[in-house]
Amino acid sequence: MAPAMMNQLFVERGVDAVLIPVEVSARSLAAVVNGLKQINNLDGLLVTVPHKRSVHDQADMLSGTARLAGAVNAMRREADGTWFGDNFDGEGFVRGLERADRSIAGKRFTVVGAGGAGVSIAAAILRAQAASVTIVDIDRASAEALASRLGERWPGLAQVADVPDAASDVVVNATPLGLGGNDPLPFELNDLRSECLVADIIMKPAETRLLREAAAQGFATHPGLPMLSEQIPLYREFFRIP
Repeated sequence: MAPAMMNQLFVERGVDAVLIPVEVSARSLAAVVNGLKQINNLDGLLVTVPHKRSVHDQADMLSGTARLAGAVNAMRREADGTWFGDNFDGEGFVRGLERADRSIAGKRFTVVGAGGAGVSIAAAILRAQAASVTIVDIDRASAEALASRLGERWPGLAQVADVPDAASDVVVNATPLGLGGNDPLPFELNDLRSECLVADIIMKPAETRLLREAAAQGFATHPGLPMLSEQIPLYREFFRIP
């Protein structure tokens, strides 16, 4: 959905540019990114699942957010030809919650998924003064590595678990589960507090199975599209669009 939003921005701002989608396998990623860097009139890249952590290593310089997250979802070419990487998933998620009048400070979060989006979201909510974040991932080593990095900056506020913390105020699906119509739920809803907010970062479909079932059980829900729409102003600034 990013190309449609960014191309509309280019039209509105009178910018002679276009964002096109490129599908790349993990095996070919390094070769494709290295090739794209050689295109003289390519000014930047947006990166989505599942390549955000891998592209982290393709940047010559990184923002503090990208270093902390260990993942990149945007790169721009600098004047000297080097490439600078940043990650706006977390800030987009935080802004989306705030625009929906959902407070973050003092709340207990669980983030399910320690991939490229999950790492950025976990860091952003702690930066926004969340009380704690529990990281859940089928790859426990990835979850532990993320919790360790977060713990260096926010001691004692990040932990790892096999299932969402039942005391959470907000549980976030930051996995790809939900992109497919037959996907299983990323986590069970039965043990969550009735006051818990269930959030999804899947943008299409707009209402995932997780959100439908959570709403049917009486939970408040938050969809994925605001995370992207709130990143568009951030991309505009990052890519220096007038």
